[in-house]
Amino acid sequence: MERRKFTREFKLEAVRLIEQRGVSYTQASQDLSVHQSQLRGRVKALADDPQHAFPGQRQMKPERLEIAQLKRDVIRLKAERDILKKAAAYFVKEST
Repeated sequence: MERRKFTREFKLEAVRLIEQRGVSYTQASQDLSVHQSQLRGRVKALADDPQHAFPGQRQMKPERLEIAQLKRDVIRLKAERDILKKAAAYFVKEST
């Protein structure tokens, strides 16, 4: 069974349905065919960070982008360190 994908607009409208119109989570989940926990998570996500809530596919929050960049940097720096270690070991071996 393939996962269903919902647009940002659908998620925002689901949250509006609960918060502004006063529809219960149970009723909204039945009407939208979405589990209550998903609705609760979306309401919480929008309350925590309204600007970056539901970023969409292949789009990340700025914090996640920075973490991904830092992880790439760590991998690159470790590779450079390993090359320098091997080079240093080679030159020590050659000088003796």
